Amino acid sequence: MMNKTNKILIQWLSWPIHVRIALIVILLILFFGELISVIEPKEFPTAFDGIWWAIVTVSTVGFGDSTPKTHAGKLVGMVTILIGASFAASYFAILSAATFQKQQAYVDGEIPFKRKNHVVIIGWNEKAHEMIQSLRAVKPFKQIVLIDHSLKEAPLMENVHFIRGNPTNDFTLLKANVKEADAAIITADQHKNELDADMQSVLVLLALKGINPSLYCVIEILTEHQANNAKRAGADEIIKTYQLTSHFIMSSYLAKNGLSTIYSKLNPATGNSFQVLPVPENLVGKTFKEASIHLLDQESILLGIKREEEAKMNPPLSYEILAGDYLIVFSH
Repeated sequence: MMNKTNKILIQWLSWPIHVRIALIVILLILFFGELISVIEPKEFPTAFDGIWWAIVTVSTVGFGDSTPKTHAGKLVGMVTILIGASFAASYFAILSAATFQKQQAYVDGEIPFKRKNHVVIIGWNEKAHEMIQSLRAVKPFKQIVLIDHSLKEAPLMENVHFIRGNPTNDFTLLKANVKEADAAIITADQHKNELDADMQSVLVLLALKGINPSLYCVIEILTEHQANNAKRAGADEIIKTYQLTSHFIMSSYLAKNGLSTIYSKLNPATGNSFQVLPVPENLVGKTFKEASIHLLDQESILLGIKREEEAKMNPPLSYEILAGDYLIVFSH
């Protein structure tokens, strides 16, 4: 008998405190509502009337539409106020504290992400901020999970769930629910030198692929040596920042006509984006010129052809397109 009582007590104590207090308040309302209807049947002819009075009394609203008339009824009212109102006030206080704690835990990056088909961005920097803004413009309802260990609190951005922690740690990645993510983007750690940042990025890539081998991963690499390691680690897309930056700078120098202002228009958020599309059957065997004219009718510009691992940008107009090729297109 004692063991059974202890088991029931342990189960009761294992429930959240706000649930326990809510149950106590409900029981008190039912008990005193029934009791007052028995003591004063003229004022409270039904149990429902008594329960209504008990709710109004416990909540300290006090409409005054029905009140006890006898000394016994008034005594029940006093006990109801002293006991019931105390528990009710405690319930709302605990509920408010729990809500505040949960909100603070969300801001601190401690709440796990439960949804799926989201994009995970590793590292908070200006590049990550720009990517989030672009993604919100292109796909406003796409959920984004940001993982970073340097931020003290979540950035105030819509549809961004912040997870604070080391991205090479499985516990952190599982909190971000990478098992059910759509893709992951790894940015270079701006607090490290180039080599250390690349080594960190490759470790994050290995951790991601270890948890979800099919996860589409885009990684930013700052040095050529680590680009090979990123490829071996299973990166689906390697962004060589050192190449892109140097090429843009050199192109701007050679053009000498404000070319840098055009780069902002390459942002997908402006409505223009690059696409790599499989060659449709009707373009197999056609020349680059014929395919370009066909795509222009669809308001797209053909920039090049991707064949296996080689991308041929602006090939000769007579370049023949084969089955299995991919079209590199700029469209809106």
